[in-house]
Order: sequence, then structure tokens, then C-alpha cells
Amino acid sequence: MRLAMIGLGRMGAGIGRRLMEHGHEIVAFDRSTEAVEAMAKDGATPAGSLEDVVAKMAAPRIFWVMLPAGEPTESTVEALMAAAEPGDIIIDGGNSFYKDDIRRAKAAAERQLHYVDVGTSGGVWGLQRGFCMMIGGEKEAVDLLDPIFDALAPGIGTIPRTPERVDRTDCDARAEKGYIHCGPAGAGHFVKMVHNGIEYGLMQAYAEGFDVLKSKASVRLPEDERFDLHLTDIAEVWRRGSVISSWLLDLSASALAKDHALDAFSGKVADSGEGRWTIDAAMEEAVPVYVLSAALFARYRSRTENTFGDKLLSAMRFGFGGHVEMPQ
Repeated sequence: MRLAMIGLGRMGAGIGRRLMEHGHEIVAFDRSTEAVEAMAKDGATPAGSLEDVVAKMAAPRIFWVMLPAGEPTESTVEALMAAAEPGDIIIDGGNSFYKDDIRRAKAAAERQLHYVDVGTSGGVWGLQRGFCMMIGGEKEAVDLLDPIFDALAPGIGTIPRTPERVDRTDCDARAEKGYIHCGPAGAGHFVKMVHNGIEYGLMQAYAEGFDVLKSKASVRLPEDERFDLHLTDIAEVWRRGSVISSWLLDLSASALAKDHALDAFSGKVADSGEGRWTIDAAMEEAVPVYVLSAALFARYRSRTENTFGDKLLSAMRFGFGGHVEMPQ
């Protein structure tokens, strides 16, 4: 199939290259001419503008937008809607807010265009490992795009099949390959949003656990209770048959093996929005999310020290219980 890849950042370029490796044709566009030239060297057809992208595509056109959520995606989708023709498909594969997808899909339908949202996980490793995709949109459009999704997905690979679902007829067989059609417009990004919220919690659990391990050597502890633990070895042994093994632990083990003290990192952890949106959704649904919300707030906390909020907490604790602050 022939499609346009608009946005050639780390994931966009990886998606484009993986599709070309599987025989699909890519029309490549990015504000960075260097990124476009690099894709052209790998076999893509370069485009110098969105208008050029449209001109180099044949109906029905497929436009895959892989840009940061918010204004970059919004303005690009609006421009494509204005230039596209009935029957064309616009895919948003970034991390857009799912309610924006619902709004855009309605606007696209008014112009007889198809809008598909694809929550995409895989990061910079997706080119080699494949991308896990959670897809929202009309069944007609999603089915038409299936060869694209099948090429991008990891495939069954060496992961053992879940025995309990092998003979089930009510399950989507594509899930075993690494992609599913979640539902109407917005459903794909909603599932990906919650996926990222869970990711926050998992990462925070590992971070706190390793912090406890590292701090066991603290001089604040009795001398005979101090352990100088080798975090690199602990991460590695937990990867081998432990119930808490995961890809996140794999990445942690790799980072620790490179630098036991992780001196290259500041510890000021950013968040890209999905964690916040997950908490917002939980509040709308009246669902308690203790771990996910704590993990999000921990990221905020990582960016500062002794905030006014911290002082207020101490004041309240002293006010109702006479609690003094812990020695610093």
C-alpha cells in the first residue's frame, strides 16, 4: 500500500522504515529537510509540503500523522481535511487526547473522510521489535488499513500463546499479533492513554524499590544492618524467572549495567500528558486509582524540592497532631 508519513521523528521514521521493509510505499514529509532526505535515501518518496504530499498520492489517500499531541497535530489534521477528498483516510498515530479524536472524526465525517486513531507503543525499538497498536475508528477504514497494521505489529513471535483464549471465538485474533481494533474513534487513544497511566505506576514501583535497595547502605542505619547491595546484579537476577520480570526491568538492568550510579540522569522526570488524562478519566468514572495518581504526583515532586505544598503539609500535621518534621 502507499501512504504518507507526516512527522519523521524517532517513532514516525521507525514506522515509515518498517513499512518500507515490508513492501509498502511511503511518501515522507517533515519540517526537517534532513529527516526527509534520510527517509528518501531508504526508499521513500520525498515531499516538500503538505500540498506536495497530497499531489503525490492517489485516491483513496492514506495520511499517517505522527506528531506531538496538541497544536502540531491539530493544525496538520485541519490542513489535511481541507486538502483531502472524499474517501481519504487520516490516521493520528501520536498520543492525542481521545476526546479530540471524537471531535475530529465528526468533522472528517462531514467531509466524507475517514479518521482513525492509533495508540502506538514501541518507542525507538519499534523498528526492530514491532509496534503494539490500539486502534479506533470505523470498521470499514480499519479493515482497509489492516495490511499496514499487520506489517507494523510485532507478530506472535516467541511469546507463548494464552491457553485459555486459543479456542475462543469472541476474541480478536489480531491481539496475538500485537494490534486490535478497540472501537469507534477515540477508543484507540483512550486504551493507549490508560496503558501509559499503568506504565507510570509500574515505573514508579521499580524506581521506589531500587531506591530502597540503594538506601540500605545509608549511614543513618545501624552499622550491622547496612547492606552495600549490587543493584546491577539484582536487576539482572530479577530478569531471570522472577515474577516481576518485564521489559521495563530489562531497560533498568541495561541502564544500571552502563552506569551503576545513573549519574547521567538528573532525576527530574517529565510527563507527556497521558498520565494526567488517565487520572481525569478515572475521576469522571468515579474509579479509584491510588497507584496511578501517586505515580503521577511523584513525577511532579521529582522536579522540585521543599515546595510550598510540602511546608503546608508539615503545618497541617503539626496543627492536628503536634507532629514535628523529621530531621533533615
